[in-house]
Amino acid sequence: MRFKKGESGNPAGKPRGAKDKRTELRELLQPHAAKLVEKAVELALSGDTTALRICLERCMPAIKTKDAPISISGLTGSLAEQGQAVLSAMAGGEITPDEANSVLAAIAAQVRIVEVDELEKRIAALEGRDDGSKP
Repeated sequence: MRFKKGESGNPAGKPRGAKDKRTELRELLQPHAAKLVEKAVELALSGDTTALRICLERCMPAIKTKDAPISISGLTGSLAEQGQAVLSAMAGGEITPDEANSVLAAIAAQVRIVEVDELEKRIAALEGRDDGSKP
C-alpha cells in the first residue's frame, strides 16, 4: 500500500520543530563551554593523551585527501582507455582506490552528459523535418 501524497508514513512520529537530542545536550553544555575547554587543555598539558588528542584535533583538523587534486597520466582516448588508465594508476599505487572511484564516477557522469547532449541534437534534427519524410 502506498501513502497518499503529503501524508506521513508515520503520523505518530517526531513532531515538527522538535529539538534533536544533540541540540539539547549542546544547549546544556554551552554555559560551561569555557570551563570545559580550559579543563581539557589543562588535562592535555598534564599528559592525558585522550585530552591531548581532542585538543589537537580541534586545533589541526585531519587533512582530507579526498579533496586534494590528483594527476593521472594517459587519461586520453576512448572511454575504455580512460577507465584503463585510472585502473592502471590505482594498481600502480599512483592513486588510492577512493581516488580511482571518484575519477571513474566523474568519467561516468561526463558520459551521461554527452549522451543527453547527443540525444538533444538528434531530437532537434528530427523535429526540424516537417516535410513528412522518414528520418
